[in-house]
Amino acid sequence: MTKILHHYLNGQRVAGTSGRFSDVINPASGDVIAQVPLASADETASAIVAAAEAFPAWRDTPPLRRARVLFRFIELLNQNMDELASLISEEHGKVFDDAIGDVTRGMEVAEFACGAPHLLKGHFSENVGTNVDSHSIRQPLGVCAGITPFNFPAMVPMWMFPLAIICGNTFVLKPSEKVPSTALRMAELMSEAGLPAGVLNVVNGDKESVNVLLEHPQIAGVSFVGSTPVAEHIYKTATANGKRAQALGGAKNHMVVMPDADLDQVTNALMGAAYGAAGERCMAISVVVAVGDETADALVARLIPRVQGLKVGAGMSVGVEMGPLISAEHLVKVKNYVDIGVAEGATLIVDGRDLTVPASGKGFFLGGCLFDRVTTDMRIYKEEIFGPVLAVVRAQDFNVALEMINAHEYGNGTSIFTRDGDTARTFGSQVQAGMVGVNIPIPVPMAYHSFGGWKRSLFGDVHMHGTEGINFYTKLKTITSRWPTGIRSGSDFHMPTMG
Repeated sequence: MTKILHHYLNGQRVAGTSGRFSDVINPASGDVIAQVPLASADETASAIVAAAEAFPAWRDTPPLRRARVLFRFIELLNQNMDELASLISEEHGKVFDDAIGDVTRGMEVAEFACGAPHLLKGHFSENVGTNVDSHSIRQPLGVCAGITPFNFPAMVPMWMFPLAIICGNTFVLKPSEKVPSTALRMAELMSEAGLPAGVLNVVNGDKESVNVLLEHPQIAGVSFVGSTPVAEHIYKTATANGKRAQALGGAKNHMVVMPDADLDQVTNALMGAAYGAAGERCMAISVVVAVGDETADALVARLIPRVQGLKVGAGMSVGVEMGPLISAEHLVKVKNYVDIGVAEGATLIVDGRDLTVPASGKGFFLGGCLFDRVTTDMRIYKEEIFGPVLAVVRAQDFNVALEMINAHEYGNGTSIFTRDGDTARTFGSQVQAGMVGVNIPIPVPMAYHSFGGWKRSLFGDVHMHGTEGINFYTKLKTITSRWPTGIRSGSDFHMPTMG
């Protein structure tokens, strides 16, 4: 009998009532391993109501007590790390060590959030006018919602709910229906850590539940990570309904390789950055811009045997470097992009389309693909593929490489490999991207900094986690006060001043 995964409402698992289900598939085998209910509009609204009812008491809970819940949650994450990583690997397909990293990077945000007693402190100014003081405070928004993608079942939800909750909000999480188990298990661990019922709710669903989250009057803020077309829709719809919104979209991350770079270091960096998690990362390097033909030729020569030798298989198998893609549909999509690249005239020097993985059944495997002599007018350069496909573009000099990146519609992350400090500093200053690495292939900021791109990689003004995350999940209030030193009479009708 197929396992049914339920919603998590008011501190417990709750069976779905819509009668609609989605299959949860192990991408390494193609087997259906569970079914997840797709919430109706009414079910989604009930989760919002539960969060709204829990809000007043949680808002009034001192930040230190909220932090103690997160401290216990972090302990439970550590104790259940292997279980969570196994759930991720089974439903997403990424290798076990990468799944451990998924949980760990999310946990770092929860660790940062434990500093709420300090992070939520306001400012005080004495005697801004005669006997007048001003102070500012940050207060929670209310009920917030998070809509998360399939590629990071632990990390991306933890970019959202720990910060929202520590700030005094309550939360409704709508994870990807492809990878629901990790979010549900984390919600259980939050309850075990002492989180009151209703503060964190998990609703499984599709567009129907998303629309409710975007339109319901009791939702105050919405966070989203996913593709750019959906991110734009989320942002416009949420803000049109009077909600605060942050929506992170797609990417086409470039790595510039200068002639003075250590090419062995570059090759090692690219293998993980381009092919880790089968390229299904919003910070994956999908374009390498080699400056000069000599640099490009030497880099390609190093990459070919490494890409050909990638160990591809089920994520839980020992020694595997790259797992399957998330679904049969996505496998077809990525293969089609490889076909398009060939048709457009790019040189396919490593072709992973015919890869077979023994004993994989109907798993969704694709070998690493490597293109050379890609040009900026090609679709495989312009569009996000989200698979293990790396494009080598040749630039005649640094300025051409920089202009290439700045002209792209996405501006999520980028990196440069060089030994020259002046080149690196110029790149960091002038490149139009939200996250920049210098000899770092995937420049994902640590939790106490903030994550977010530029241009069509981000809709909204505030990035994820770090102090920007605290600001997103709170609103600023400034209080100006004067306490009379004696009895005063009469009214004053002119504009108040601080003289």
